[in-house]
Amino acid sequence: MCNSLVNKYNVAGPRYTSYPTVPYWDNQSFSLKQWKSSLSVSFDESNNSEGISLYIHLPYCESMCTFCGCNKRITKQHDVELPYIKTVLKEWSLYCELLNGRPKIKELHLGGGTPTFFSPENLSVLIKGILRKAALAEHFEFSFEGHPNNTTHQHLQTLFDLGFSRVSFGVQDYNETVQKAIHRVQPFENVKQATRSARAIGYTSIGHDIIFGLPFQNEEHVAKTIELTKELMPDRIAFYSYAHVPWLKGNGQRGFKEDDLPSGTSKRKQYELGKRLLSEAGYHEIGMDHFALKTDSLFKAMQEQKLHRNFMGYTASKTQAMIGLGVSSISDSWYGFSQNVKGIEAYCHLVDQNIIPVYRGHILNDEDLVVRQHILNLMCNFETSWTENTGHLEMLKDSVFKLREMEVDGLVELHNNSIKVTPKGRPYVRNICMAFDVLLQRKQPETRLFSMTI
Repeated sequence: MCNSLVNKYNVAGPRYTSYPTVPYWDNQSFSLKQWKSSLSVSFDESNNSEGISLYIHLPYCESMCTFCGCNKRITKQHDVELPYIKTVLKEWSLYCELLNGRPKIKELHLGGGTPTFFSPENLSVLIKGILRKAALAEHFEFSFEGHPNNTTHQHLQTLFDLGFSRVSFGVQDYNETVQKAIHRVQPFENVKQATRSARAIGYTSIGHDIIFGLPFQNEEHVAKTIELTKELMPDRIAFYSYAHVPWLKGNGQRGFKEDDLPSGTSKRKQYELGKRLLSEAGYHEIGMDHFALKTDSLFKAMQEQKLHRNFMGYTASKTQAMIGLGVSSISDSWYGFSQNVKGIEAYCHLVDQNIIPVYRGHILNDEDLVVRQHILNLMCNFETSWTENTGHLEMLKDSVFKLREMEVDGLVELHNNSIKVTPKGRPYVRNICMAFDVLLQRKQPETRLFSMTI
């Protein structure tokens, strides 16, 4: 990896789980009424064909991981579980009353926080309550995030019996110094036990999350982590760059000094090493930051150009409507976004008042929809194209003009009506998407909003 390219393109930029990105949502003109209308239209268009996705945020954790940027509540009091679940189920009822027909679920994902903070019995109450008001799509996929230290055999068996087939375990790094710095100490044996239990029970897709660029982390640590990962051969691997955004996430990411973090050049070397080792082990690069074996549905989706990306990350199938339940969850109707309030008490109060607990959002205009599709194409397929009949053609030509320098650097191939990201350019796909981000171009942020792209 050329150091000059790293230095040149290592700038703050979005990860593009949505467009417009959250800081550029038009919250002032947004209303709950608009959101409901947007979702109703999307539901009517898609529920009978592809179905919908559900994301459920379970925010509780027993301890603070200093690398984490998620919305969470730290507690060891497990009596919070059932009251929270009852509130989530009531929120789901509010949505079901809004929608014209019985929802058909294509995807369901439990995120957090720590979903396995909740007991298997209470998770069963949650899922059964959701399914009581829904049907299942023909090829549905249920997944959850598991903490290797507290994901029990009973967790795995209970959720499998309820229809879950995919689980991802947060590994991060196996080096003890790094684990202590991020306050996430978990021995390899715990990950091995959770992974093998899931496989024995019958989970068809097991994922591991690995992070590079962590405090005190070096290339030797990355190599050792991947060496141990190869012993277990999970079906897919998320190989993320650590996003250092303490100005957004409060004190949770201030458990170490800035000087303890590897430089941008060092981070990129860690990535290139990890990418090479994963490739040698039989993993194929999927979109940005993801790798999968040929047998995994994520690889198959990429081959068939059916890969999709939303607030749940990369998924093997697309649904037009995604409803987020729980505190801070984000929903997506394709025509609009909404986010729930971030405080648990405020969330519970609003739902108790029979109010869908949305506090901000954005309704997409025609330009937004065009840009969104092109950024989605680039993030999923590393290419996009348009015709002379495409709306906002001048805007697209301006985006291409901004990419001329990247073409000189060998990161993209530009044609009259299309763009393709080269293998050399794939690590810079966030930078490439930024050229299409007209809202970012029109108004550069006055303060830091995003993590660095490298």
